[in-house]
Amino acid sequence: MFNYILSTGRLLYASTFTSDIERLNALKMGSTTAFEEIYERYWNKLYKIVVGKIKISENAKEIVQDVFLDLWLRREELEIKVLDYYLFGTIKFKIIDFYKKEIVRKNHAESVFANISDADWDTEEELAYNDLNRAIIACIDQLSVRTKNIFELSRIQHKSIGEIAKILNVTTRTVDNHMSQALKILRLQLRDYSVYISLLLFHYLEL
Repeated sequence: MFNYILSTGRLLYASTFTSDIERLNALKMGSTTAFEEIYERYWNKLYKIVVGKIKISENAKEIVQDVFLDLWLRREELEIKVLDYYLFGTIKFKIIDFYKKEIVRKNHAESVFANISDADWDTEEELAYNDLNRAIIACIDQLSVRTKNIFELSRIQHKSIGEIAKILNVTTRTVDNHMSQALKILRLQLRDYSVYISLLLFHYLEL
């Protein structure tokens, strides 16, 4: 079943787990069912991000497959607190890595990426992602209860503004105002990060 999922991107049965936390816990224990559900929930979302950036479908599919393969192979060692943040953050580094390799392949010696070895890039990539992930989670925890709730419904549970308004029994304008406030606070509190991380953060928050 695992190989079938990786080769076709199709899942054959209904969800077994009720949350990503349950899926992550089961994944650490080697559950292929948990992996397959994560794959089904996030493959299309990640693919749309990648193909929107690199415009080549086959390359986009390969990048997304690499993310899921890495998730499976490193399932026991990865410390993932929020699955959304991990997958979307990882896919952005994969896109950057893709462009870096393309630049090297085309002999663009003037590019800064051309002088970075794969080993150095992997190390910098992981350190930057871990730093970014911790910073975002810490900032979200500092939001007011209502703003944090709305932000998580939007970014983690992928609810629309209209859906959030119905769930919380508030107007769509209220939801929109809280989202704007949350994004403003996050950008402000993370303004001291390097340009590299800040650029990634900007796109990350716009997902």
